[in-house]
Amino acid sequence: MKKLALLFPGQGSQHIGMGKDLCKYFPIANRTFEEAGDILHLDLKWLCDEGDIKELTKTENAQPALLTLNVSKYKVYQQELGITPFLGAGHSLGEYAALTCSNAISFADAVKLVKIRGTLMQEAVQNGAGGMMAVARLGKEIIAEECKKFSNQHQQVVIANYNSPNQLVISGHQDALLKVSKVLTEKGGQVLPLNVSAAFHSPLMQKSAELFEKELTKIKFRKPEWPVIANVNALPYQDSADIPILLTKQITHPIQWEATMEYMKRQGIDVAIELGPKHVLKNLMKKCCKSITVYSTNTHEDLQELYQVEPEDFIDKRPNFLERCLAMAVCTPPEGRYIDRPYVTQSMAAL
Repeated sequence: MKKLALLFPGQGSQHIGMGKDLCKYFPIANRTFEEAGDILHLDLKWLCDEGDIKELTKTENAQPALLTLNVSKYKVYQQELGITPFLGAGHSLGEYAALTCSNAISFADAVKLVKIRGTLMQEAVQNGAGGMMAVARLGKEIIAEECKKFSNQHQQVVIANYNSPNQLVISGHQDALLKVSKVLTEKGGQVLPLNVSAAFHSPLMQKSAELFEKELTKIKFRKPEWPVIANVNALPYQDSADIPILLTKQITHPIQWEATMEYMKRQGIDVAIELGPKHVLKNLMKKCCKSITVYSTNTHEDLQELYQVEPEDFIDKRPNFLERCLAMAVCTPPEGRYIDRPYVTQSMAAL
């Protein structure tokens, strides 16, 4: 039997239109967005479908929007395939989706938490003073050395994400970021600003972490029903008591995503599915662990690729799934949600 891992992307993957088809064709996804909107008194569905990208990118909006979309995709995945993963992991904000989907935290609590988290992070660095940049084609040592050179008591820049062997993310004050970026580019690196509005996973978030820690004490956490790998140490949570501790550290500590993928490889993961917008984690996995077959769920073509593969020793519910699809396509009345398309095609398009 092959082992499956589920991957949940984080902030920076947001875009206008994300989740629109998902909600159109799958009522369970639409209900999830409505639930989140009711909790926050915010029309998340409209924001994701038709809102201004600048508003969606604001940290206090992007975080609950992405969490809701990731969880919606998981609910659709469970409804249509129902395969229990061997383990799961989420990148930064995505860790909250992984914990929610593994029933370590309720969806309602998760939505409230990430809204607070986003607001605190946004407030930590005002007036565009903080940001993040992805760096490729340079070694970790060179990047760390240059970050140290341009950091002082007034300006700081640090490595925030260890994403893959050839991609890291730096985070800090804008002035320091620009100076480091210039030097790294001159040394042959490729530097790209990220679509985020604050300096995540850096010392600039210390005050946010302290305030957020107090919010975490109000939440009831449970041990995940399937293993979830923590960003801070790239190891599965062992107990519910570890969750608030590691989520607090995550705000100021670097994301150990490369080590997370290596852990999956050591555990014998064969297949990974990214549940969220775009395909950032798929691309990182392909670069780091070529032995793992990884799929995204961003476009119609992505889902076609996923559903055309037939690892019979792994997707043991696939025959029943297809039979159910055909039955629903035949039985659904004209006014139903599957008008004018076979069910399988709609499933692929919606995710």
